[in-house]
Amino acid sequence: MASNDLGIVVDGTQVSYIGQDSESIPEFLGRKYGHFTKRLDLSFNLLRSLEGLEEFICLEELILDNNLLRHDLQLPRLPHLHTLTINKNQISELDSLLDHLAEVVPWLKYLSLLGNEACPNELVSLDNDESDYQRYRYFILHKLPKLKFLDARKVTIKEYKEAAARGAFMKVVKPKDDLTSTDFGSSSSGFQQYTPLPQGSRDGTNHRGKKGCNKNEVFLQNVATYIMEGTQRGTDSSVMTSFKNSSATVPAFTAIQDIYMHCV
Repeated sequence: MASNDLGIVVDGTQVSYIGQDSESIPEFLGRKYGHFTKRLDLSFNLLRSLEGLEEFICLEELILDNNLLRHDLQLPRLPHLHTLTINKNQISELDSLLDHLAEVVPWLKYLSLLGNEACPNELVSLDNDESDYQRYRYFILHKLPKLKFLDARKVTIKEYKEAAARGAFMKVVKPKDDLTSTDFGSSSSGFQQYTPLPQGSRDGTNHRGKKGCNKNEVFLQNVATYIMEGTQRGTDSSVMTSFKNSSATVPAFTAIQDIYMHCV
């Protein structure tokens, strides 16, 4: 193991540049170590950009924990990368990040996003529960089906099956900051946590119907179930075609309306 005054620690094919308060990857790091490094640890810096990472052509493991990276981070194409950890950064949205990862790191086997706003577990908020986190896992596995480990847990066969069948419907959606009181409940001006569940299911202020059910919660959950079951009966294109067809739209709307009226 070797180290120097620049804060770099080298151990075989492993290179660490930890806790240097660096806002970008130093140019000399890639020039000097990029051609042989297989494991790179850049934890506990102030990284907002990954420019310069393209020099690490042999990279297999990349550790980016405790930085300032957002969901719009740009990784170079790293065909050998199988392990990526981005714990405790500033990732607040999954969709674009996962699409990017699927393109540039196609053989990724291990991904960890713990401690980010977009990861709905207890590290972000005690209001999150296991069902929130499980939906998040299904959505990620739908986007990255080659993963073997997600966060600190091995992916199970059941999760693969659920992700293939319903993962597309588990997308995590962030409420708009300027959202005012609506049928889905009111929002405050404070920080709003991510959740893959409908907003109505978390808001205790919603009015309840005659039968004691939360109208918004039951309505949205049943609509989601109705749409998902419809999707199971055909391809995405056939479902879209049926909704564009006026003869198919009427019964679909009637069924949704019946669900809503049932909770009034």
